Amino acid sequence: MSNVPNSRKLWALSAAVIALLSVAARPLDAQTGTAPSTAIPAQVWTHAAGGNHFDGPKDIIYPDKLAPVDTRLNLYFGDWRDSLPHAMFGSLVVRDILTPGDNLSPPTPGAVLEQASFLSYATLAAGDRTVPSTLKDVQLFFYVEEGEGEVSAGGKTAPLHKGSALLLPEGLEFTLHNTGETQLAAYLIGDPTYPGFKPLSTFKIVDEAKLPLNTKPPASPFDAQGANGHWAHITHSFFARTNGGGLASVGSIITVEIPPMQLGEPHPHLPGKEEVWCEIEGKSLAFVGPQVRMQHAGQAYILRPDGLTTHSNINFDQPGTAPIKFLWFSTNTGLSAAPH
Repeated sequence: MSNVPNSRKLWALSAAVIALLSVAARPLDAQTGTAPSTAIPAQVWTHAAGGNHFDGPKDIIYPDKLAPVDTRLNLYFGDWRDSLPHAMFGSLVVRDILTPGDNLSPPTPGAVLEQASFLSYATLAAGDRTVPSTLKDVQLFFYVEEGEGEVSAGGKTAPLHKGSALLLPEGLEFTLHNTGETQLAAYLIGDPTYPGFKPLSTFKIVDEAKLPLNTKPPASPFDAQGANGHWAHITHSFFARTNGGGLASVGSIITVEIPPMQLGEPHPHLPGKEEVWCEIEGKSLAFVGPQVRMQHAGQAYILRPDGLTTHSNINFDQPGTAPIKFLWFSTNTGLSAAPH
């Protein structure tokens, strides 16, 4: 395929993926809840990105009807490039990607978050420093995309660089300083606190390059090497709400990589599952509900948690190229059995 134009390769791969998944779909009997020839396996609602929902492609379940209302998928996607900038902490320039709203019926594009406060893209110019600031009713997570800097709080200072994940707790005065010669850029997640929540006593930094992979023995022959679940999701975990992980309302924050010519296992989510996929490296196909659309770095979506809308992320690039990469965060508060 090396001599085929990229647009034709993309079209061919998209068509092949859709055809494969369409063949795998089996309409359900409305009375018995079974496929015409076999019983439907129980859906497994797994922790974070680990595990598979189904044994293999032949077992993927697609409902025989669409969601009860128009899902209006455009409302579930956001891109920082479409947002006007605003300032935080004096000199941090922030552009929103996803904002507070409604998981099932967004009032405006990108207004989909019920648990997290926001997902944004933030930059600090070379040499700039934020004013001393203290968070109230919210914590901040930063994932550094480019540049070099440092954070100072509680009498200590620590460096920041590409791949640094920083959690700034509520109640701690801090400053951010760009120590490099180019902009310091980071993805920013707002984690709301609540009465009685006990934040960490100081900031915490995790270097992604030093984290072990979240690996599990292959659950099926369709799992990619090193994947933690959903066939092709290779993950690193940063912070969580459980086990003293530091988060208050957001369940967990990780990165997910998908190797070239691989796709995640298509699956839906039930109400109460707020799951966000923000692409931070590469270009991919987002297979959401009945649509396949391009997704690029800086763009994010939330899967509509109606139990009917299925999603997958597809790396259509050539073998041997770099994996695509997502910043992923999720919370379960409803029907889904997983705690985060």
